[in-house]
Amino acid sequence: MKTALKEQILTVLAEIPAGRVTTYGRIAAMTEGGTPRLVARALRELPAGHGLPWFRVITASRKLADHGGADEQRRRLIDEGVAFDEKGRVSAQRMWP
Repeated sequence: MKTALKEQILTVLAEIPAGRVTTYGRIAAMTEGGTPRLVARALRELPAGHGLPWFRVITASRKLADHGGADEQRRRLIDEGVAFDEKGRVSAQRMWP
């Protein structure tokens, strides 16, 4: 992945406000040449202790992606006031931007 694209993805990631979520696709649309898969890759490659709110990124269906950190992601979002419905979706009102 090109460094400029990765920097764009991380810049957008840093802007997601607490208590809000966005999708891999929405982040990709805010970059030059990004795709949802490249966004996911950039998040997977974050170094330990980075401090970026990776947990605020969800799938287009407003659910958590199936990955090893999903339990921690759910806990962090709930701590920020984000609720999940009976199907595991986040309310559309919590979407950013």
